[in-house]
Amino acid sequence: MADLSDLATAERRDLADYLDTLTEEEWDQPSLCPGWAVRDVVGHVPSYDELSWPAVLALFARSGFSLDRCNQVGVKQSRRLGTEQLMARLRTHAVPRGITAMFHSGIALTDGVIHHQDIRRALGHSRTVPAERLVAALDFAPRARALPAPANASGLRLVATDVDWTHGSGPEVSGPGEALLVALAGRPQGLADLSGPGLDTLAGRVVGASGGVPQ
Repeated sequence: MADLSDLATAERRDLADYLDTLTEEEWDQPSLCPGWAVRDVVGHVPSYDELSWPAVLALFARSGFSLDRCNQVGVKQSRRLGTEQLMARLRTHAVPRGITAMFHSGIALTDGVIHHQDIRRALGHSRTVPAERLVAALDFAPRARALPAPANASGLRLVATDVDWTHGSGPEVSGPGEALLVALAGRPQGLADLSGPGLDTLAGRVVGASGGVPQ
């Protein structure tokens, strides 16, 4: 398996290449993250890479140790940047550093894949996520406490039908790995591509919490 930092870097660079194809109108369209436009997601992805560890700790302290509030601070700051500046920042920080490089860059990879799909699904632009990146993100998500994925996956057997990945035990939910990842991350839009006796349980968890999807 490739180094997760290499996979995360490739994901961010693929995202940047894709963003180069978008119009200014598309940059201003809503993403799957409630309240965030496409440009807000782009601003968020490298926002922590710019921060030193003392700066990260200070941000969390000011935000009452709420990740959602920390994310909103970063997005508010990124809204001061134009499209070219956001693109330059994303490419400059393609290689994860700081907090996103934790867990061998599992944070950067999983966050990057999910947010890439937050943009593509919202704009109706389909994509096949490279299998190695997808499996690595699926492996990491159910133990990523910053995501709703651990709670969403609890007591279920999850089976990807397009890549070699399974997780957990219990009533089964199956479908494309990308849809499983999106749903585990709290996006109801992934549920339509899934099936199985455990789907109602997963859907109840995801839809019940979807008023405030964690970013």
